[in-house]
Amino acid sequence: MIDSISYLSLLITPLFILGAVLYGFFRKVRVYDSFVAGAKEGPRVVLNIFPYLLAILVAIKGFQASGAFDFLKNGFYQLFSFLDIPIEVISISFIKPLSGSASTAMFTDIVKTTGPDSMATKMSAVIIGSAETTFYVLAVYLGAVNIKNSRYLVPVCLIGDVIGVVVAIMAARYLYH
Repeated sequence: MIDSISYLSLLITPLFILGAVLYGFFRKVRVYDSFVAGAKEGPRVVLNIFPYLLAILVAIKGFQASGAFDFLKNGFYQLFSFLDIPIEVISISFIKPLSGSASTAMFTDIVKTTGPDSMATKMSAVIIGSAETTFYVLAVYLGAVNIKNSRYLVPVCLIGDVIGVVVAIMAARYLYH
């Protein structure tokens, strides 16, 4: 069974590409020309979203370097200490919406310092898998389509992140205690 699933997983990408080409062929679309036209747009899109990506990266580094991250982390740890949530979990909860690579690096550090079977590692792993890099995604998508006024988008996404983290912590406690 595992061998057949492994074999099938190797075929998914080529079958998807073949399916897209066949779909285009039967719909009388010039597939190669469409691909080239899309590839030509790639550098323009990168140039359009680069300022937004740079702004979010500078904001993240400033947040960390200013000490605001540690201040928030410690404050929330004190506030929720009665829930017995490891401080590492609070750290990953703050970093995940900001940066996927920073949260992956932090997760690696959590595994190294607390061990692979610790509750901090398990909760952090569930958070990594269930939360989104909200600010990065918003910077890329809103920058790509030139939306300047996001109005309710950021608060709604952050509420979704908080709900995701709370559910991840509850799920990890339920599954691993």
